[in-house]
Amino acid sequence: MTDQSHPDDVLTALGWSAFFADQLTPDDHRLAPMRVATVHRARMSAQSGLGPVRLMLPPHTNTADYAVGDWVLVESGSHLLTRRLARKTALQRRTEGGGAPQLIAANVDTLFIVSSCNDDLNPARLERYLALANEAGTTPVIVLTKADQVADTAPYRAQAAALQRDLPVVTLNAHAPEAIAALAPWCSAGQTVALVGSSGVGKSSLLNTLAQKAPEDAQLTGSIREADAKGRHTTTSRSLHAIAAGGWVIDTPGIRTLHVSDISVGLDVLFAEIAELAPECRFRDCTHAHEPGCAVQAAVAAGRLDAARLDRWRKLADENRTNTPVLTGPRGNKTPQSYRKRR
Repeated sequence: MTDQSHPDDVLTALGWSAFFADQLTPDDHRLAPMRVATVHRARMSAQSGLGPVRLMLPPHTNTADYAVGDWVLVESGSHLLTRRLARKTALQRRTEGGGAPQLIAANVDTLFIVSSCNDDLNPARLERYLALANEAGTTPVIVLTKADQVADTAPYRAQAAALQRDLPVVTLNAHAPEAIAALAPWCSAGQTVALVGSSGVGKSSLLNTLAQKAPEDAQLTGSIREADAKGRHTTTSRSLHAIAAGGWVIDTPGIRTLHVSDISVGLDVLFAEIAELAPECRFRDCTHAHEPGCAVQAAVAAGRLDAARLDRWRKLADENRTNTPVLTGPRGNKTPQSYRKRR
């Protein structure tokens, strides 16, 4: 049986919306909107209303400027990439010692932050992913895999749920068909999710389940070493896959180190209880470390705020301030310059 879906309906299912349509001009009528499916050093592919397409790249194209999930306009006959549409959301990270942020994925509605019900569940690492999602305007969901390998998932759920207000937490077996139903609220037609997390926690297994991939098409999977609960990389590049429920999922390589920068808003959402107490401090620039009249330290002393939570906030806030470039120089000619701590 052949698929009789109209190309416009396929685009809508791909995530095309008024946000992108409003960016089109009368001169774009000869161009076809497509969604970037893979990005490599010298080549890119996309999903169109008629199926997958190998894109022709103009000379001197820097593929690092594109992310899986981007919407681009393409010449219908030659498949020549013409321009990229503005992103609704962009997940990106700054590498240590790097310049421009590295794109992770674009136009993602929900970020599935994948960990597992074992020693890999690291609150500090999960908070970094949460800050990233918050800053991008993407809805975060904690997905705890390997639920079938522990007697009780409740402690793991409680630990993850405490990291941010109203944070959805789902526990599941990434190999089980029931995982599809557990994540269905975020995977309907037109929705895009991305999978992030450390290597070996079950991201590739979860993708294979959501996309109902045949064994010959399945993503390679790896396991966590029992000695240190660390995983091995199995996914080596980002890619866009159709979810059986109608949405799309972007798989990403495991990230061992996620440096934070330019995420002040994301941190305020993540540590809302600290952000709300800060205006009550005596000093506007209170570091919540040693100043008199600190409302945050008073909350710790009263047992209303976890001291370890405050320590993690301080570490991320300091790192964000250090890594975030600031504009210096005369008005109209400002240049970015990295912040450095005063000694």
